[in-house]
Amino acid sequence: MKQLPRRWKVLAVVSAAVFMSSLDLFIVNIAFPDISRDFSGTSLAGLSWILNAYAIVFAALLVPAGRSADRLGRRRSFLAGLALFTLASALCAAAPSVELLIAARVVQAVGAAAVFPTSLALVLPEFPADERRTAVAAWAAVGAVAAAAGPPLGGVLVQAGWQLVFLVNVPIGIVLLVVAARMLSEQREDLGAPRPDLLGALLLTGSIATLTLGIVKAPDWGWGSGRVVGLLVVALAVGAAFWARSHRHPTPVVEPHLVRERTFALANVAGLLFFMGFGAMLLSSVLFLTGVWHESVLRAGFEIAPGPVMAALFAGVAGALAPRHGERLLGALGGVLFAVGGVWWMARVGGQPHYATEFLPGMLIGGAGVGLVIPSMFSAATSTLPPDRFATGTAVTSMSRQIGVALGVAVLVAILGTPSAGDALGRFSNGWAFQAGAALAAAAAFAALRAQASAREPVPEPA
Repeated sequence: MKQLPRRWKVLAVVSAAVFMSSLDLFIVNIAFPDISRDFSGTSLAGLSWILNAYAIVFAALLVPAGRSADRLGRRRSFLAGLALFTLASALCAAAPSVELLIAARVVQAVGAAAVFPTSLALVLPEFPADERRTAVAAWAAVGAVAAAAGPPLGGVLVQAGWQLVFLVNVPIGIVLLVVAARMLSEQREDLGAPRPDLLGALLLTGSIATLTLGIVKAPDWGWGSGRVVGLLVVALAVGAAFWARSHRHPTPVVEPHLVRERTFALANVAGLLFFMGFGAMLLSSVLFLTGVWHESVLRAGFEIAPGPVMAALFAGVAGALAPRHGERLLGALGGVLFAVGGVWWMARVGGQPHYATEFLPGMLIGGAGVGLVIPSMFSAATSTLPPDRFATGTAVTSMSRQIGVALGVAVLVAILGTPSAGDALGRFSNGWAFQAGAALAAAAAFAALRAQASAREPVPEPA
């Protein structure tokens, strides 16, 4: 058998690491009921930080981690991030309390943020120009595969204990570290390049975390209470400080001139809104199937899986149709389909399990919408950027997606509260209404994009 060329080996190694970190975004949701039972004294609001701490820190560090890797060395940063992610996974599995589990998830997110942006930067120099599009497509497909594999794989692993959801990363991470250390070559930019804005990342983290805390605690404290209002004011003030710093720092987390570009801004608004609905949908599906229909976690994992499978299939459809129909139409259609999935559940799902006729159609329709939105969002966001801003633009759009997931989970937690047996279905129906509303708002943002047939001028460089 002919030996696999080096460039494909490099792609396989970094893609495996990306798969592991991407899988973590989906697999923990399915373990949520078992984690909740082990830490029975903790409210849903408290447990939600197991998901949100990861999403917020991961989002805020994506751009600074990528820029740090450019200065310090991409191979070095990739290996350090992979080692940190692997260690943190072991700490998650060993955590004796919710607080320590959340802290370990923060460390995990730091490692994932170092792995994700450096992975593609390590791959592309290995490929000739005419093969890079194929390499990028293969790298991007890893996220879709992780989404499809996450629920059923999580359901299988949880049968032996929720700790295995995290512990499975340890042997895989160690093997990848050994192989990557031998195979990857170092790449870096000029050491005179500006330092990344770590303080800006901290301000962004603080703003989103404070806003999330205010939303999560509002049902218990009251929306008009001094504590909730105070948290929202602090979130606004810290966010304003972050934006002011972004105008002063030479390499900010979000470059203001990019946000002033209409297409880029609208694509990121659409992504933020859509993934608010997506984050709420993913967690609500697990909680509904296991808590209201009393399905096992294993069964729930396989019942959720058709949605991500549809997303993977329709992502390919979107890629094929985009040159002819444009991101504007496909993104808007995807948002509407995802909203229809939520409306279907509101209208058809009852208190007794009828999976094939009630739950599955909404999951299939919504999954198709996800598949149309994700490639449309990234393609639209980068369509007017100059080539040297592709990486930054992609990182900012990924950041918008993760912030949307965190806010969506927070809103869902506020909607569900602590439902009783009598009102659980009504509260989940309100959650599905939020899913539909967020998706329709995203569809409107896509519809506001310029028609794809119009000429596109690259966004000008900052003066």
